[in-house]
Amino acid sequence: MKTTRLFLLFGALAMSGYGASPNELTRSEVQDGWQLLFDGRSFAGWQANESPDTFKVEDGAIVVNGPRAHLFYTGPVAKHDFRNFELQLEAMTYPNSNSGVYFHTAFQEKGWPAKGYEIQVNNSHRDPKRTASVWGIEENLETVAPDETWFTLRIRVEGRRIRTFVGDRLIVDYTEPEGVERPKQFAGRVLSSGTFALQGHDPASKVKFRSIKVRVLP
Repeated sequence: MKTTRLFLLFGALAMSGYGASPNELTRSEVQDGWQLLFDGRSFAGWQANESPDTFKVEDGAIVVNGPRAHLFYTGPVAKHDFRNFELQLEAMTYPNSNSGVYFHTAFQEKGWPAKGYEIQVNNSHRDPKRTASVWGIEENLETVAPDETWFTLRIRVEGRRIRTFVGDRLIVDYTEPEGVERPKQFAGRVLSSGTFALQGHDPASKVKFRSIKVRVLP
């Protein structure tokens, strides 16, 4: 009888999503409208630009380590054109590493993405702008996650409001002013719509990403 109860318990936990791979959705996530952007095995739905070898898939994660490059989502979800959304992913940084997650951006052959905003991923790099900053616009100067540990980064965009979270903690809450005008070097840092991109910063930086999922909002 005891053994039967244990099997029933583990069966119920499995049905609820317990023990699922980081790159799988639970039943409740599916019901809540989440969709996966990374399958944990390949770059299906993603396209790298100037230095493709900066990106590798290892042990269910995208490993970013190499010269400057960006990996753009080009897959079928929302035809890779997102306006209001919630993006969630797990990241792991290594000491003195720097990366970022762009949104409302578009594929370009080389250079730092000219379109869209960058959310910083950096827990110990010399750049003082730390994880969850809206880079160059609204900064977080506090280290909110340790290196060499998986943490959850969430980006929520609704209308003119951008919020970033690490775990359940709100880090940045920024509202873009009406008719905002940026300096020339940040001219494209305005809300519009577009895709996502993962940043390869430099050969000294190593960052991993997994469990990349999105929920389209009204």
